[in-house]
Amino acid sequence: TDKDLQFRRCVCCLMKLNQNCLADFAPYFYDNGPSSNNGNLALFSLSEDTPVGTQIYQLNGTDPEGQEVRYGLSFDPGSKEYFRVDPKSGNITLVETMDREVNSVDVNISITDGRSKVVERVTIFVTDANDEKPEFQNLPAIIDVLETTESGRSIYKVEAVDRDTGSGGSVTYHLQSPHSSLFAIDINSGVLRIKSGQMLDYEKTKTHFVTIIAKDRGGNLNGKEQFMSSTATLTVNVIDAQDTPPFFIGTPYFGYVYEISVPGSEIFTVSAEDGDVGNPNPVSYSFEEGDDGVFGINKTSGCISLLVAPIHLKREIFNIKVRATEISPEAKDLDYGVTTVVIRVVDLNNNPPTFYGENGPQNMFELTMYEHPPEGEILRGLKITVNDSDKGANAKFNLRLIGPGQMLRAVPQTVLNEAQVTILVEDSAAMDYEKHHFLTYKLLAVEIDTPERFSATAHIIIHLLDTNDNAPKFSSDYYITRIPENSPGGSIVVSVTALDPDSGPWGEVKYSIYGSGADMFLIQPTSGIIYTQPWASLDAEVRSKYNFYVKAEDGEGKYSLAEVFVTVLDLNDHPPAFNDNFLEKTMVIGAPVKIEAVDDDAEIPNNVIEYAIMKAEPDNNIFDIDADTGEIKLKSYIKSMAIIQNITKKTDCSWSLVVQARDRGQPSFSTTAVVKIDITEATQLKGGPLGSFIELNRNNSLQIIGMLVGIISLVVIVTVIISTATFLRNKKSNRILPTRRVRRRPPKQPFWNFKSPFKSSETPREDFTVQEEQQEPEVTVKNANYNNNFSTVVRHWPPPPCAPSLPPPPPTYVPGERHWTVPTVSAVVVPKPRQRPTIDRRDTVNKALVSELKMRLEQKKMASLYNT
Repeated sequence: TDKDLQFRRCVCCLMKLNQNCLADFAPYFYDNGPSSNNGNLALFSLSEDTPVGTQIYQLNGTDPEGQEVRYGLSFDPGSKEYFRVDPKSGNITLVETMDREVNSVDVNISITDGRSKVVERVTIFVTDANDEKPEFQNLPAIIDVLETTESGRSIYKVEAVDRDTGSGGSVTYHLQSPHSSLFAIDINSGVLRIKSGQMLDYEKTKTHFVTIIAKDRGGNLNGKEQFMSSTATLTVNVIDAQDTPPFFIGTPYFGYVYEISVPGSEIFTVSAEDGDVGNPNPVSYSFEEGDDGVFGINKTSGCISLLVAPIHLKREIFNIKVRATEISPEAKDLDYGVTTVVIRVVDLNNNPPTFYGENGPQNMFELTMYEHPPEGEILRGLKITVNDSDKGANAKFNLRLIGPGQMLRAVPQTVLNEAQVTILVEDSAAMDYEKHHFLTYKLLAVEIDTPERFSATAHIIIHLLDTNDNAPKFSSDYYITRIPENSPGGSIVVSVTALDPDSGPWGEVKYSIYGSGADMFLIQPTSGIIYTQPWASLDAEVRSKYNFYVKAEDGEGKYSLAEVFVTVLDLNDHPPAFNDNFLEKTMVIGAPVKIEAVDDDAEIPNNVIEYAIMKAEPDNNIFDIDADTGEIKLKSYIKSMAIIQNITKKTDCSWSLVVQARDRGQPSFSTTAVVKIDITEATQLKGGPLGSFIELNRNNSLQIIGMLVGIISLVVIVTVIISTATFLRNKKSNRILPTRRVRRRPPKQPFWNFKSPFKSSETPREDFTVQEEQQEPEVTVKNANYNNNFSTVVRHWPPPPCAPSLPPPPPTYVPGERHWTVPTVSAVVVPKPRQRPTIDRRDTVNKALVSELKMRLEQKKMASLYNT
């Protein structure tokens, strides 16, 4: 039935499908081990400093049926995706920056052949790189240290952690300024100590800021050794200790008892403080001596009061010693300090202040002194005393010094009854003789608390004496000047000026010059004018720049320096010159010939040369010359010898040209030379390459000789090699050849005597020594066209330049082109140093075969001779 048929068909399909499924095997990864970069990422590790975009691994696997496989890579949900894989090649690329603190990354890798898919979970280990700085755990911090802490004792322990591993995670500790610090730190433990031999002092410095550096011991980062460090600050507060006695404030102390004073009046109040200002103790006051029982003092406030009526005072001045004692919290007496209080008994205000000198009252004081005395110095030549004959407050007055600037100061500023006036120097620099020859001041004494306000004035005149306090000073630190090179000896170059404001011999300036460039110059010692030496001849071509120092010195040796730069201006004083006034050249049609002139001037445009053809015989309209390079060539329309012969109607192709070389200076100089040119066509020379070479160098015999000697040497070397090989072969085969009679030809007398260019010199220096040719006589070149500035130019030609150590390479042969043509400019060819020929195995076999054939031919010849 139809249902049975459909059922059978379904069963067949299921059987076929089952067979296909059973034949399909899953793909799998290759496992290449932990040290491989190709496989299934087994135990793979990666440095955390690997750059993003780096190909780090290649997944590799296969399918048993040979199907093409594809690769995949995935991460757990929420994890950072560090890698990306190419499905076809399996190349895994880093796409996110690694961090070793993650330690490892879990990755799901897969391989599929399109039907089956295999997934493996692998772990990639992240190795450390030194990319983390040490981090302080307990800094910055503030600590308190007692100032009496012993030297060498530890006061703090610094801790820093580096999250790297190995040497990159090992931390050492250092101080930023160990030499100037009171502290030292242990490099390994971080324990901070007070340096040995050092002590803290609260009275000097209350707070110390210690900068600490934490460094690791280095590690690899991006392929380089890297050291990381961090800094932090520790604040050390010094705690005061009770080690300083009390001290009085505002000493000296002066008190007064007036005629109208009553018992209990306050005379004076002393004030003292504990020297340990960080944690001071209270102070108690008491009398030691001198009070005579007529004065009392408040123990707490230090106020001194009168106990009796002034009429019962038996003395006019009381010197009372007051003690200030430090009281501990336990009410015990500790350290103490002592000062003196002077109490004067005064009457009513009926006398003004009065100034006294050595001989009595005086209102004019004069002093002569040197300028710029040290600051704080006392003007001991001024002996001034001020007095008020009243007593008590009536004798209390202020002193003020009125005058130019703030150069001087009067001490004391407040006087009770009488004082010795001291004048101190406040501003030493302002007391300058060059600004003020004398100083005038007024010393005022004005009563303070009296209704009358009595006052007195004294005039102080100070005469200043000059000292050598100034060095000469130039008007400029450097002088730049120019001088023409044709300046005669003794010409003025430049005038320098230096001023010394001091007087007398200290202000007299003498000049001198020195330095490597000063030999050509001299200076007037008093005026500072610099001349050239009388014998000096400046030449810009020899030296165009000079610089030296000029020294200005006063009578006591104080000096200053300036630098002088002298430029020698080049003048057009040399005409152009040819190597010879008669030149011979060979010109190949289509190739130029070059002439060259030299101008000995130093600068452009004086040494820039222009060339021109003044005259040509037998025809003027056949040549052109490049004005800049001196290249002479035929007119562009001349292509062959036939054209030249048609123009000149002559078969002789020898030409004479008068060529002018003119410089561009002002005035312009020129020189002419006669150039003989033989014109020829570029043709293939006979005789092959050797003939061409001889033709090319027919004007250079040494180069031809060198070439011939080289060829002969090469033939000799080849002959020696062949003979040696033959001898060695015969010796190896133990064959004995028949003897021959060697006939020697008598040696021929050499035609020329010359040194072989291939002979090695005794010293390496001789290889570069050019033999001096016989000096040519002086050549006098006449100006053929009468446009030279000099009628006759005498030239001493320099020796010829050294030839190059190696000859120029031979021209390459191109088929279809002409070669071995006559060169336009002759040159000396130095023979190329011989090199040992490299012999390989094939050369040795070939030479052996040649030797064997030669030996057999000789044996046949000998056998035929014997048979005959």
